Amino acid sequence: MSVCTIQVRTYECDSYGHVNNANYLNYLEYARYEFLKDIDFDYNAALKAGYGVYIARIEIDYKRPAFTDDTLTIETLPVKKGAVSGTVRQRITCGGDTVAEAEVTWAFVDSRGIPARLPREWDVPGLYPAKT
Repeated sequence: MSVCTIQVRTYECDSYGHVNNANYLNYLEYARYEFLKDIDFDYNAALKAGYGVYIARIEIDYKRPAFTDDTLTIETLPVKKGAVSGTVRQRITCGGDTVAEAEVTWAFVDSRGIPARLPREWDVPGLYPAKT
């Protein structure tokens, strides 16, 4: 599991004073990038080689609002891994309370945007769910 934190900024909040739902996509994307760094997946090298990681699906359940200056903790955990795609589960918390939960399906693609099998150098162990 990878864990990172982010502080809510004023411009991310809506007229109700809490984080606008669309901003959670940015938080989750930031956390997934940190996850890739944590598991030694060289995203920039993959891009230079003509590959990419596309998001195919995101499902988000909002549990409670977050507000300006809240410190959010985002956990990212791989839950499924196939030959060309996988799924991670992400949870955003504030002070121990769950703010949002998401399940994100990604696909590894070639330079044409077509799903491609991960070459060995990017098929790192951290992409796989922990064995129980």
